[in-house]
Amino acid sequence: MAGEPQTDCLFCKIVAGDVPATVVRETDTVVAFRDINPQAPSHVLVIPKAHYRDAAALAAAEPALAGELLRQAGEVAAQEETVEPGYRIVFNTGTGAGQTVFHAHAHVLGGRGLAWPPG
Repeated sequence: MAGEPQTDCLFCKIVAGDVPATVVRETDTVVAFRDINPQAPSHVLVIPKAHYRDAAALAAAEPALAGELLRQAGEVAAQEETVEPGYRIVFNTGTGAGQTVFHAHAHVLGGRGLAWPPG
């Protein structure tokens, strides 16, 4: 069921404390931790503690939580000092876009120039 922890979800296991992660920020509804395969000097994942398959499902079910996730992503960027010269927030949705963990999450990337278009 959407919003409920999934026993086979890596990110739900991180939220539960069953899998270790380098947490950089946590609120009642969101947790942010370092990506284990960073694509930039600063690469942090920001996830809702509630389980939703992807960003679209999260936004449809809980728009306030989706907004909070984005707000926290901005806070992470500021905390990581990536605001200048800039940072990128990326949501991959579906395997064709590179989503490998099917729990909504934002990638906050910064600390180097980021080309456009991406990948």
